[in-house]
Amino acid sequence: MTELYSIRDVARIFALQESRLRYWMQTGFVGPTVRKGGRFFYTFQDLISVKAAKDLLAAGLSMQKVRKNLAALREALPDDASPAARLRICSDGDTIVAIADDVAFEPPTRQVVMAFNLPGLAGQVAEVMALPERGAAGTPAAGVATTGADAVPTAVEDDPTEANGGLTAYRCFVDACAAEDAGALDDAEHLYRQAIDLQPSLAAAQTNLGNLLYRRGDVAAARALYEQALEHEPNQAEARYNLGNLLEDLGETELAIAELRRVTLAVPDFADAHYNLGLMLARVGGVAQAARHLERYLELDTGSEWSERARGYLTTLAA
Repeated sequence: MTELYSIRDVARIFALQESRLRYWMQTGFVGPTVRKGGRFFYTFQDLISVKAAKDLLAAGLSMQKVRKNLAALREALPDDASPAARLRICSDGDTIVAIADDVAFEPPTRQVVMAFNLPGLAGQVAEVMALPERGAAGTPAAGVATTGADAVPTAVEDDPTEANGGLTAYRCFVDACAAEDAGALDDAEHLYRQAIDLQPSLAAAQTNLGNLLYRRGDVAAARALYEQALEHEPNQAEARYNLGNLLEDLGETELAIAELRRVTLAVPDFADAHYNLGLMLARVGGVAQAARHLERYLELDTGSEWSERARGYLTTLAA
């Protein structure tokens, strides 16, 4: 029987914020591949991808290159890969390979930026899953829509690579996310800007900085950042979703609808995009299309307060 892990489990295993994992899932970067009862779950193979993504980003690789590496990793792993397999995952920063022995992989460049044994990862997973969860300190993590309290990720030993040292764009990005979660918005803005200065193509930092500036009322700057993010990563659904909502607030409804249509086509499970698109379509008279998107939203979200609102809108549309 395949072992499945919730997003909370994965946050504990890798000491990641659930908000980061949800962001990765929504943008199609890396996420769970199993859906049961309206919820998403990670397989052990998915955990391998999360571990690889975390290590490669910490080593300073761009998100575009990490996407390429993760695709190579999925091709390299056999479908029946198990935690007990004697596999070792290695990367030279350009490609990933999986080899079936314990001999350290040494690429032609002699520069390995990420390497870990799957048996060791399996042991880490088992150890963390056996620990009791620490209760959240009152409220869910900032920026995460949940129906109950989130567990605080438990710190675990994670064998950082030598390349993790020094200032990198991604390190600034991670610190900015942590500052934003803690409510230190000035620090977060500074760190997002520093990340972008270090790596102008870091679309995730541009998106998050855009979100922060939008909440502060700087709509023009936020729009420019979303558009810059999409120049670097046209498939980044989060930036396109936020741009669509911003355009709607500016009264540019047709452009907003076009952006959200692209989001729902690229990421069919992006629930909030279906919800907002349904409302926009209803406002311009596209009742049948609005109903389809609200119904799709309800397939993805069956129990939140927003699902109750969606049902209310559907009732109104049918009247």
